[in-house]
Amino acid sequence: MSERTLLSLLPAAQDLLFREARTANTFTDEPVTEEQVQAVYDLIKYAPTAYNQSPLRIHLVRTDDARARLLAHMAEGNRPKTATAPLVALLSADNEFHQELPALLPHFPQAKDLFFAERPVREESALVNATLQAAYFLLGVRAAGLAAGPMTGFDFPAVQKEFLDDDHTPLMVVNIGRPGANAWFPRSPRLSYDEVVTTV
Repeated sequence: MSERTLLSLLPAAQDLLFREARTANTFTDEPVTEEQVQAVYDLIKYAPTAYNQSPLRIHLVRTDDARARLLAHMAEGNRPKTATAPLVALLSADNEFHQELPALLPHFPQAKDLFFAERPVREESALVNATLQAAYFLLGVRAAGLAAGPMTGFDFPAVQKEFLDDDHTPLMVVNIGRPGANAWFPRSPRLSYDEVVTTV
């Protein structure tokens, strides 16, 4: 690791990712290109997961038919946002991630069978690590100069049946694009450092 990688982000970059960032509720009609999504993934794929398992899977909902099928399972209050976003991503956890471990963890390929032979263990690990990667995805979208509108207000079993299979667990739907008019709600309060951090 070089010394340069240990430098802090400039305050403007910190604002972009955290302090000034919001969940977007409206978007312009500017398209989100395949190249932009590729750039987001090429950034976030380097963020850590346990055993480098990388269980996040991303379904880009681009066609009108797929959008209509997804909208049928969204909570009523989320439908207008998902209907008008330039791009919608369905994020899920791959419960069969262990099949990729020999390639992703070449110095320890036996981890596939040693730790993840049992389905319940894989499901628990996939949920934790894919959720972690979903958070990276949101930051990657922001880092690319786009806005993200993550939502969990949908019928999970129905979305799984419509778009996935028994080996993939839906995590969230993310609307993506350039923020539109009145895109942001006011910032909600956050817990203070002393309310969260305990030193032992």
